[in-house]
Amino acid sequence: MSRPPLPPFDDHTASQKARLAEDAWNSRDPARVALAYTADSQWRNRAEFFSGREAIEAFLKRKWTRELNYRLIKEVWIHAGNRIAVRFAYEFHDDSGQWFRAYGNENWQFDAAGLMERRIASINEHPIAEADRKFHWPAGRRPDDHPGLTALGL
Repeated sequence: MSRPPLPPFDDHTASQKARLAEDAWNSRDPARVALAYTADSQWRNRAEFFSGREAIEAFLKRKWTRELNYRLIKEVWIHAGNRIAVRFAYEFHDDSGQWFRAYGNENWQFDAAGLMERRIASINEHPIAEADRKFHWPAGRRPDDHPGLTALGL
C-alpha cells in the first residue's frame, strides 16, 4: 500500500502531507486515520507510548469519545528527507460543555511508501470560553478559505 506524497519531501509535498493528515483527523474516523500509519507504527502521545494500527485506532476512539466537536489545524514547521515536523492546534469541548484549545508539535517519520512509521507528539491544552473559539467550520474537513494557524495568530 502506498500513501502519496512520498518522501523525500519538498515544501509542497510536506504541506500536502500535513493537510491530508489534518483532513483525516478532522473526519474523526479512527479506522481511516489508522490506515495512514505502518502496521507497526511507533507512537508517543503525551505520556502514552504504543505501537500498531490496532492501538492507534483504540487510542483515537477513546480520544474522540472525550473530545467532542473536535476541529484541528496543522502547519508544517520544517521537513527533511522522510521527516516532517508540524505544529498544530485543536479545539473541542468535554461532556460538561467546557471548551478547550490544545497546542502541540508532532515529529513524523515516513517509510518509502509514505506511511508514517513514527509519531512523537507533545501537547498541552487550556480551557477557553466558547466565545474565544476560532475554529468554526462544520464537522469534517476545514474549508480551503478558512485561515490557518499563522493567519489566526496562533
